[in-house]
Amino acid sequence: MTKNSLQSFFPAIAQARDEQELRLHVMGRLGEYFAAQRWGLFFLARLPLAETKIQGVIQLALSVDHNPVLRYLVERHAPVHEELVLPPGMWKTICPRSDHGHVMVGPIVTQGRLIGGLAFTRNRETSAFNAQDLADLSALCLHLSTWLATMRSPLAVSLGQSQPTEFNSLPIHRLTPREIQIAKLVAQGLTNTEIGANLWITENSVKQALKRMFRKLEVSSRAEMVGRLFSPRLDSSL
Repeated sequence: MTKNSLQSFFPAIAQARDEQELRLHVMGRLGEYFAAQRWGLFFLARLPLAETKIQGVIQLALSVDHNPVLRYLVERHAPVHEELVLPPGMWKTICPRSDHGHVMVGPIVTQGRLIGGLAFTRNRETSAFNAQDLADLSALCLHLSTWLATMRSPLAVSLGQSQPTEFNSLPIHRLTPREIQIAKLVAQGLTNTEIGANLWITENSVKQALKRMFRKLEVSSRAEMVGRLFSPRLDSSL
């Protein structure tokens, strides 16, 4: 089986329609990419509260005071693995589970707040995560954070949609998949430079794409384009 390239995950994340699709079609491939035994996408708001009755290892794993890996993530909003903050072998005194012998976690951030993370573990007998793994995880977390911001954008929420690619207006069929990606990022409020960085294309390519999109949609501005693409469709029964 050919290993996935890092860049193959970026469009896969951007095109996920909801969290379930992301978990089903992306997370397993990420686990394989990092040669992990376990992996997970978690959100802090869904973790058990300190007041709930959780015992032993789970309770300590969720404690910032006890878990230096979690503390590093919370304080720095940066990817980390256990050997970055602890001497080799020390992690097992904090987490004795053999299938959590090595752990790596990266941040999911929105509006300056840490809201979750992407975590991977390896068995104790395998090699620890390294600097290249951290660099790759950092890139993935950037795309996940952007994806989540899109999912939670006021525009998407106001239309009752999971993300702004859930168009219910006919003009969307005039656009190519790449142009739809650009439209989604425009709706999120990104500049041409930021759109180019997200999609790995030049700023000029974004400008030229927008010109084509304006002609196809018969609009003259970004705001008009967003309004045309994301306007709710009237119920046909009315």
